Amino acid sequence: MKTVIHKADTRGFADHGWLKSYHSFSFANYYDPNRMNFGALRVLNDDIVQPKMGFGTHPHQNMEIISIPLKGALSHKDNMGNKRAIEVDEVQVMSAGTGLTHSEFNDSKTEAVNFLQLWIIPEEKNVKPNYQQKLFKSDLRQNKLQTIVAPKDKLIDDALPISQQAYIYRTVLDEGKSIELKLKSNHNGIYIFVVEGTIEVGEFMLDKRDAIGLSEFDSAAIFAAKQSHLIIIEVPMI
Repeated sequence: MKTVIHKADTRGFADHGWLKSYHSFSFANYYDPNRMNFGALRVLNDDIVQPKMGFGTHPHQNMEIISIPLKGALSHKDNMGNKRAIEVDEVQVMSAGTGLTHSEFNDSKTEAVNFLQLWIIPEEKNVKPNYQQKLFKSDLRQNKLQTIVAPKDKLIDDALPISQQAYIYRTVLDEGKSIELKLKSNHNGIYIFVVEGTIEVGEFMLDKRDAIGLSEFDSAAIFAAKQSHLIIIEVPMI
């Protein structure tokens, strides 16, 4: 098994006043040649947007973009006619493909928004842009894997589709509980991001906002030393 550890305090950080952003991988002005990606996972940003602030209209192309709100609600508007708020327990996916533009804004006057944004390199370029969002009930991830994103040609459960052989899972493990991970393909790896809590993966102890990447393995167990909320991303190791 190959492993890579990304401790929370080693992430890139940008403070724009209205936005505080922690970068697990090289992004914008943060550059580390050893942290360009984990397989097809190119970006994992942990963003905090202040009240009545947001991202103005900007373009994306040929990228699978997944947004997961952790606190607050983020308003979304794009050139495909979508205009919706994304709230806690919802997930948004955009296949940027041939190109799209969108904006994201925190409409609250008092509460900051905290959300994770992931970029996954697509397996096919120049697809027709696609936008979807869905609510995933929190009780369906208690001590088990809840699939929130899957390949568009292999959709399982109520997962949202992307143009890549990648899967994103969410789970909340009670203290003392464990879960076993098995890859969908031997060509894949798994990146485990600790939203909250403390977990053990083999010899490694991981705390809030730490992450571990695993590849070249058959199965791996996660043990919750205390109640833990995890985002687990399985991607081709391109």
